Amino acid sequence: MTAAGTRTDGALAGVGLLDRERIVARPGFNRWLVPPAALAIHLCIGMAYGFSVFWLPLSKSLGITASTACPDLTLASALFTTTCDWRVADLGWIYTLFFVLLGSSAAIWGGWLERAGPRKAGVVSACCWCGGIILAAIGVITHQLWMMWLGAGVIGGIGLGLGYISPVSTLIKWFPDRRGMATGMAIMGFGGGAMIGAPLANLLMNNFKTDSSVGVWQTFIVMAVIYFVFMMGGAFGYRIPPAGWRPEGWTPPAAKSTMITTKHVHLSNAHRTKQFWLIWAVLCLNVSAGIGVIGMASPMLQEIFAGSLIGLPDVGFAQLDAGQKASIATIAAGFAGLLSLFNIGGRFFWASLSDKIGRKNTYYCFFVLGIVLYALAPTFAGMGNKALFVLSFGIILSMYGGGFATIPAYLADIFGTQFVGAIHGRLLTAWATAGIVGPVVVNYIREAQIAAGVAPGPTLYTGTMYILAGMLALGLIANALIRPLSDKWFMSDNEVAALQAKSAAVNAGPTGSFGIGTGGLDAKAMLAWAVVGIPLLWGVWVTLRATFALFG
Repeated sequence: MTAAGTRTDGALAGVGLLDRERIVARPGFNRWLVPPAALAIHLCIGMAYGFSVFWLPLSKSLGITASTACPDLTLASALFTTTCDWRVADLGWIYTLFFVLLGSSAAIWGGWLERAGPRKAGVVSACCWCGGIILAAIGVITHQLWMMWLGAGVIGGIGLGLGYISPVSTLIKWFPDRRGMATGMAIMGFGGGAMIGAPLANLLMNNFKTDSSVGVWQTFIVMAVIYFVFMMGGAFGYRIPPAGWRPEGWTPPAAKSTMITTKHVHLSNAHRTKQFWLIWAVLCLNVSAGIGVIGMASPMLQEIFAGSLIGLPDVGFAQLDAGQKASIATIAAGFAGLLSLFNIGGRFFWASLSDKIGRKNTYYCFFVLGIVLYALAPTFAGMGNKALFVLSFGIILSMYGGGFATIPAYLADIFGTQFVGAIHGRLLTAWATAGIVGPVVVNYIREAQIAAGVAPGPTLYTGTMYILAGMLALGLIANALIRPLSDKWFMSDNEVAALQAKSAAVNAGPTGSFGIGTGGLDAKAMLAWAVVGIPLLWGVWVTLRATFALFG
């Protein structure tokens, strides 16, 4: 498994199957095979968004038809109990662990990923994510919550972080002409993973449940196997371009924006620049506002529109009976599903648009439009206009997803492409922070309003909407302050050449296309896209069918 020389075709001989040098693309490779490889991984790890589908069944894993409750159960005792069913709140910590570990693992191992290459990172991600789910299944069988936390939450969370950033720098290097679109395609998959995984999990649980089992551990095992196959296929589908490669016939625009650099900043220096922390603030504030809404979308719609959702416009939320509340809860679930579609679509739309108008201008759109929509939301609610209210939050969630998809290209514009994956990994600590800030702001303001005597209705969320608009105003200021880096932060040409030496050795010679063009939709590419496209279309169809049934 060590390098033993160079073959006559110029490739390094004797390198390991997972080594970076092994996956340098050869002449004739179609670059459009790389996005579906990235999607194969992101669609699998994106199930993290849909894990809440397991909470209610798991809360009855002992009682089967009803929870075996223990009044004196604490969080500490819940970790080790074998006689009490878990509470949803105890299980929800797995969701928190997902995104804390995603951000921290991406930050810690982003530099390793750049050295090891996307294939090795993808394989490790598959082993962690799927292995963590298997360990969680054992936790369900033995009824040990700590094992579920460790398996799905910690080990699985590490897999999330490595899988999330594994394609970023690779796609940006393959699509220098369309950076935003390329990363948008991949990161769209993370937003869409729950659309496939959640209904699939429901189908499997319904198939496996019996009088003595809720069917969760069996579902975990089946999904882990399916995900492992897809993720390994994606990891082995990754290729990286030779050093100096560019699409045939493409040259960087002569009159390019000063916001797009052709140089590279070393990973060790990126976080020392004020631009890094300004972009960190931009992402954190945009995500904080969006994730706060995601977490409260269902109760917000129910409490604001109450009886009007079921044709009783004069009936407030407090006056609804149990059956009516169940009916509007079902409608609110459709609202949440519709928001997820906007989240996914926004990842591709806004990232692609950023290639035309620039990353900074795209974030200006996010913040200006977001401020207006948040400020108008209480007005739409007061008018009782459900259509405008739902549309405004759909657009807001599209910009939430678009923010994730656009940020890698923004980083590449400012810091160059050499370490963009690792820099992106460190920036994802902003996501972990936003995952705490956003829900805390929304939830605690709501609780404070209720404590002050505000009844459920439009006024309950008015203050929240204005505060979220204020957060976006801070993001607008941070975005305005972002400027190109001074030359002192960039590596010299010799330093870059030394870093790229291994890749360059595989295809020694002049820079150019190396026989690799822009590619097209040939038979191999069509098959690769079908493998990821068919499940994604199925997920969209299931979500739209449920949404139309609820709102139709």
